[in-house]
Amino acid sequence: MATVLVFLAEGFEEIEAIAPIDLLRRAGASVTVAALGDTLHVTGRTGVTVHADTTLAALPEQAFDCVVLPGGPGTKVLRGDPRVRTWVVRQNARGAWLAAICAAPTVLHDAGLLNGRRYTAHFSVAAELPALLAHERVVVDGNLITSRGAGTAVDFGLALVSKLFGEEKAREISAAICF
Repeated sequence: MATVLVFLAEGFEEIEAIAPIDLLRRAGASVTVAALGDTLHVTGRTGVTVHADTTLAALPEQAFDCVVLPGGPGTKVLRGDPRVRTWVVRQNARGAWLAAICAAPTVLHDAGLLNGRRYTAHFSVAAELPALLAHERVVVDGNLITSRGAGTAVDFGLALVSKLFGEEKAREISAAICF
């Protein structure tokens, strides 16, 4: 069973977190949602509050097959938390999957993980990420999966399913959700 860690910071973009979590769980992944704050409740940019599985502080160091970073205004919190940087650097060093959507690829940029890589992100961070492939919905480069934003969240989630479970499983889930 594939294991996935999703970080949630206050102000996260709800669709960018929930759509991939849902699709990954449909595929059979064991998804752990970790709140960056001190409580299990994390409120997104539109006021939807999500109950996380654990806090980052309580999460033991362990290997995950994939680490997912949702975007939105919460990206500032992700970028400002050195624990997140440690997780993404360690994940990359293992050659395991790293996935970021919307503004969250800036976290990977801050960690020096986008140099020489193909990636996309939300147009609002184009000044920080001048090499982004602005018209691509999802870009896969090695162990890195990036996506543009809320409107590409299902594409992003299905790309994660494809890489963790195979294209056949991604097609099966895509058909089941009428995508």
